Amino acid sequence: MTHKLKVAIVQDSPVPLAIAPGLDKAVAKAREAIEKGARVVAFGEGFLGGYPAWLEHVAPARLWDHPGTRELHALMLDQALSGEDPRFQPLQWTVDIADVAVSIGGYERVRQSLYATQFLFRPKAPVLRHRKLILSPAEKLMLGQGDGSTLGLHTAPWGRIGQLASTEHWMPLARAAMHHEGETVHVAAWPSLTDIAMLASAHYAYEGRAFVLAAGTVQHKQELIAGYEKAGGDGSARKLLDRLPEGQIQHGHSAILAPDGAVIAQAGAAPEMLMAEIDLDEVDRGLATMDVDGAQARHDVFELSVDRRARAGIVEKAA
Repeated sequence: MTHKLKVAIVQDSPVPLAIAPGLDKAVAKAREAIEKGARVVAFGEGFLGGYPAWLEHVAPARLWDHPGTRELHALMLDQALSGEDPRFQPLQWTVDIADVAVSIGGYERVRQSLYATQFLFRPKAPVLRHRKLILSPAEKLMLGQGDGSTLGLHTAPWGRIGQLASTEHWMPLARAAMHHEGETVHVAAWPSLTDIAMLASAHYAYEGRAFVLAAGTVQHKQELIAGYEKAGGDGSARKLLDRLPEGQIQHGHSAILAPDGAVIAQAGAAPEMLMAEIDLDEVDRGLATMDVDGAQARHDVFELSVDRRARAGIVEKAA
């Protein structure tokens, strides 16, 4: 007896900086995937708010106290998702009614700090958050690093689903912690899938014996400028955004990968709804030859300690 599951990656353009219209688009795209039969829907990193491409493509934006970066940072803080954000409700209702799981990347505000967060919407349950543990050098200018308290997975009737973002897939101990949880499906969120990102995603699938939804986004310079205007930007950051490369700056290339690392389906550089029906029995069959949490683990030699405490930074003590 086989156990089939239909999965989808929404490879599309975010609405940069403007969260409300970005959520509207996400809900519409999630419903489209659900209508086509998807039980798991994945979006790329930073789909809610868009990836801060100016930090990658315009070197002066990384200088201390750059006026354009300051304005964009303030806009992102103002727009960011926070707590049990009421703007989540339409997407949560969609998930509740359809009994599906939706993973989507965005920016979360915790006190005065921004985090790159993967939000996992699951039916009739609180949103499961994963705050990115390791940042690119450019991202460190504006984002905080998450802690072990958000390394959670969701248990669905068909199996377990987890999520990490981009550079976390090169963290051996983070991978080991996730593999220990026994993922069936893993969402690997990226801004777009470069060759090295595809290698990391395929390696994760092979090593962890899980299906991997390597989800990227598509973005053009003019879309980023339009999102800036929608979010109310009207200052010095426009000059910074004008210096972005012309045309397309994020190129998708999302992929659905089998537990042996093979590509089941892959998108090009244009917006696309990438779908596949996966056979969940392949996970257990693959464990016969690779089980990095068991036969290949050598627990008598190696031990991993994971600190899952939330780190607020300040500990209040009574006098």
